Amino acid sequence: MNKKRITVSVISDLTTDQRVIRISNTLQQMGFEVTVIARSFKNSLPLDNYLFKAKRIRCFFRKGILQYAEFNSKLFLKLLFSKTDYFLANDLDVLIPNYIIGKCRGKYLFYDTHEYFTGVPELANSPTKKRIWKFFENWIFPKLPTVYTVNESVKNTYQQEYGNKIEVIRNVPVTVHIEEKELPGHLKNKTILLLQGAGINKGRGGIELLEAMKYLPSYYFLVMIGSGNQWNYIKEKRIEWQLENQVEMIEKLSPSELKRYTPLAHIGFSLDSFDDLNCLYNLPNKIFDYMHAGVPVIATAIPEVKNIIEQYGCGVCITDYKPTYIANVIEEMITDKEKYNQYKINCSIAAKELCWENESNKLTAIYQPFL
Repeated sequence: MNKKRITVSVISDLTTDQRVIRISNTLQQMGFEVTVIARSFKNSLPLDNYLFKAKRIRCFFRKGILQYAEFNSKLFLKLLFSKTDYFLANDLDVLIPNYIIGKCRGKYLFYDTHEYFTGVPELANSPTKKRIWKFFENWIFPKLPTVYTVNESVKNTYQQEYGNKIEVIRNVPVTVHIEEKELPGHLKNKTILLLQGAGINKGRGGIELLEAMKYLPSYYFLVMIGSGNQWNYIKEKRIEWQLENQVEMIEKLSPSELKRYTPLAHIGFSLDSFDDLNCLYNLPNKIFDYMHAGVPVIATAIPEVKNIIEQYGCGVCITDYKPTYIANVIEEMITDKEKYNQYKINCSIAAKELCWENESNKLTAIYQPFL
């Protein structure tokens, strides 16, 4: 009996997109034949040994509307001639070719919306671009037969707008034994603060956390791991504020390598702003990655994150974004040893519940009828 084939599309760099990797691996394990089409960047990491097949599209344009137009036109041709039974589109920026080709070829389309797309900070000051994306979303979204997303806030917002039935598949990690990286010499006797994530973008707290280092003793050391549209700006400010000896910036790592760094930290950060809908509705991967590594969390009290942290008691939520306030909260957490140790214990308890082994059952229920 031939396997049913699914072609998965995403505009991100696959090697750092843990959600797409987890879901594609699970679909392959279920019995589908999965092929992922992603984008190739200049600094893309080599493709890993995934359970599924993976292809990349190289683009000349690297930003702005032209990058989306180029990627989607090339994706359109790949989907047009792909041997597949189903399409899976990840986010609005690859939905248009998937929808059109799906209709033309009579192929069923699944949609995974990773965020409230038209609420991203990058569109907040670009009303024309926002209207264009909203036009396509309004056209296609109500017609989508199977939609799932990352949390209840995004689900409820889209359901109110379009009326679709939407499931929630959270971005929780696979439980793995982590071989902790040996602590580098320059980090010994330091209190290590960690901000990780492929998208250290505007509104994600990177610059505020960097500035907080001005107000902390020299034994605190901040490590940022990732990339994003504020990465170079943060690099410049790190030099301007003479924080080179207190802050290290590491370019994006593969998920497997990143997992070796995370347990080295004393505190993990998730500092999404309250100023735009996408950040407000966010529930980032890093929250769960910190828990699985036994690292207490300091996070802004956006609803989804606040619910998790308060339910499991694995850290502190803040509503003040000022760098001086962030610095004070850091010192309070570290100096209260009893409370800090309880946070670590609670992280371990949370990790046993908030894992892909449990969450993937919901994904399997969605796709099982299509095998």
